[in-house]
Amino acid sequence: MPDGGLFRAARFRDVHLYQGFADAVFDGRVPYRDFFLEYPPGALAVFLPPAAAGSGHYNAAFKTLMALCGCATLVLVALLLVRLRVSVLRLWTAVLLVALSPIALGPISLNTYDAWPALLTVAALVAVLSGRPTVALALLGAAFASKVYPVVLLPPALAFVWRTGGREVALRALGAFAATVAVIVTPFLALAPHGLGESFRAQAARSLQVESLGGALLAAANWLGWYTATVVHRTGRAISYDLTGSLPRAFAVASSVAQVLAVVTVAWLYARGGDQPRRLATSFAAAVAGFLAFTRFFSPQYLVWLIPFIALLGPVAWVVSAVALVLAQVWFFHYAGVFALGGYVWLVLLRDVLVVMLFGVALLGLRRRPAEDEDAVLLEDEPPLGTPS
Repeated sequence: MPDGGLFRAARFRDVHLYQGFADAVFDGRVPYRDFFLEYPPGALAVFLPPAAAGSGHYNAAFKTLMALCGCATLVLVALLLVRLRVSVLRLWTAVLLVALSPIALGPISLNTYDAWPALLTVAALVAVLSGRPTVALALLGAAFASKVYPVVLLPPALAFVWRTGGREVALRALGAFAATVAVIVTPFLALAPHGLGESFRAQAARSLQVESLGGALLAAANWLGWYTATVVHRTGRAISYDLTGSLPRAFAVASSVAQVLAVVTVAWLYARGGDQPRRLATSFAAAVAGFLAFTRFFSPQYLVWLIPFIALLGPVAWVVSAVALVLAQVWFFHYAGVFALGGYVWLVLLRDVLVVMLFGVALLGLRRRPAEDEDAVLLEDEPPLGTPS
């Protein structure tokens, strides 16, 4: 429905880059060796298939593929909600939040490949709660090899498997994670070790981006006249708009430390409690929210990673995430104003603060001691889904 949606010809964000990568591969060039690819190898699983439609239809084919990923994610979220024994009203509300999120997020919802790793992480949660830990961690390995961030979900998932299935099952599942990553990454590591390493270094060594929490704080300080910020457009390996100077560098280090602490805190809080399905789902939401809240590079499409897990939380998280999604679209067509450190930086800062709030809401959910009937029934005469009549 939005500009750049499934039935629109407009291109936004990185689709043209994906097409360039696919064309290069089908021309016989090897990723990382013959051309720079800033994305992990698993991303090629969705970059290459749309090329079968021909160069003139790559855009539509890619967006169709992302729409299918979104539809599959929607079904899996519904299955998770049924497994969590929520009421029918809560089921429909949460599913509608996910279904309508592309409208709120805008053009980038189908013009980036983030729906692919998001689908894999949700599928991993479904698998682990369905008693298929080996499949679950294999899916998580594929997600990690596609976008890296899903590695933050490994500690709570592994803890759940270890405590519910035992040591041998957990080690076997961890082996599936490692084997999946190896199958996807090793061929490129053998053919182009330097290029693959450069790709990961380009992502890990990014400076403080304007849209990150630290960057938005400094941009707001610049707008108020408390600080003089300098934005640099980097067009080398990884394209970005970064803040330069000693204070942004300090904020970047602090952001990375906070990011690690957030992920460790989630793992620690989960380990202290029980292994109810609701707690594991909450830990997934908390881990992704914490990773995003304190990242040094926060593009609007990254919210796609979080939306399916937020749907598993409560109404407060739904409202906060909906506002964050809308804010991300408001400034999407005014990026020049953001990078010029104009008034739109306040909307960016508000979006970042809302993600921090989502992290806090999820942490509170982890700290709360769940009761046996923790999934409240919203209508007194309505039994929870999955409960025999």
